[in-house]
Amino acid sequence: MTEEILRVQTSAHSAAPIAVEVTRGGMVESFHRVIAAVTDASGSLRHAWGDADRLVYGRSAIKPIQAIALVESGAAEAFGLADKHVSLACASHSGETMHTETVRDWLGQLGLGNDDLECGNQMPGHEPTAHAMIRQGESPCRIHNNCSGKHSGFLTTAMHLGEPTKGYIGADHPVQKRLMRLCQEMGGEDLSHTPRGIDGCGIPVFGMSLKAMAVAMARMADPAELPATRRDAILRIRKAVAAEPLMIAGTGRFGSLVLQQLGERILLKTGAEGVYTAALPELGLGIALKVDDGNHRASTVALGWILTRLGVLRKADQEALANQLVAPIANWVGYGCGVVRPAPDLAL
Repeated sequence: MTEEILRVQTSAHSAAPIAVEVTRGGMVESFHRVIAAVTDASGSLRHAWGDADRLVYGRSAIKPIQAIALVESGAAEAFGLADKHVSLACASHSGETMHTETVRDWLGQLGLGNDDLECGNQMPGHEPTAHAMIRQGESPCRIHNNCSGKHSGFLTTAMHLGEPTKGYIGADHPVQKRLMRLCQEMGGEDLSHTPRGIDGCGIPVFGMSLKAMAVAMARMADPAELPATRRDAILRIRKAVAAEPLMIAGTGRFGSLVLQQLGERILLKTGAEGVYTAALPELGLGIALKVDDGNHRASTVALGWILTRLGVLRKADQEALANQLVAPIANWVGYGCGVVRPAPDLAL
């Protein structure tokens, strides 16, 4: 029995018009194609590059939306969670000590531990931390997983609502059903018949149009028309992430660097396979983008280009983030070889 796979069409309608180039010396060596959508909270499409209705998996780029349940349910308040915990619930963290110690203490507060997480073991993405573990003969555990903060949030919500903590990653568990409802409500799109899969951390993933993801983030940016409890939860999440930018990603990473520079002017989140989302409170807009070939290096440069085009990145911001907006490439001896940049013919 063969599995039916929804395939991306290669027609002009679904072409990805944003190009991110990788140069080496005097030549463009590689390029990545990107589709993107920008909407407001009413669902109006303000900008589109490519097919905004294309279904994609949101992966970790929808974690801030999923974190609404932790706060909206009252679980965060009931367990006295601080900003660092709420930011970590949105995170794809690097596995640095600040991340793992916070998760370990958080689980201890719940009366739980590493074995209660169902996200799997993962070596830290932060190379100095990973190298130190190898030197010490230490094996990674579930707390090191980049999604351990999100999973700690799932466990916290389940405990607060009297739900089982075992099997919380299953599609039929109340935790996952609640997340599905959240994404449907925030994005304004019926997800009951879209494609399904399993994420790297074990939870279900579901197809969602790029436009719907942008709408969900726009409602994170402008929650004025949402019920008061949800509006307050979103404002708490935005405040927490801005207050603890290193918790949502890590040292030297694009998301944390942008948050350190812009603060509450933005909420942004990366996801696997070249997905990135952002909420822009000052403009009341949401952004969602997908790199066709799934390359992360292109997603950050493409998002930086869109943020510049929308006027979110002011001159001082562009100067501070210059090495992120056009990312230098160096070889193993430290010599600059090229850059990752938006294609020069893109009109700002």
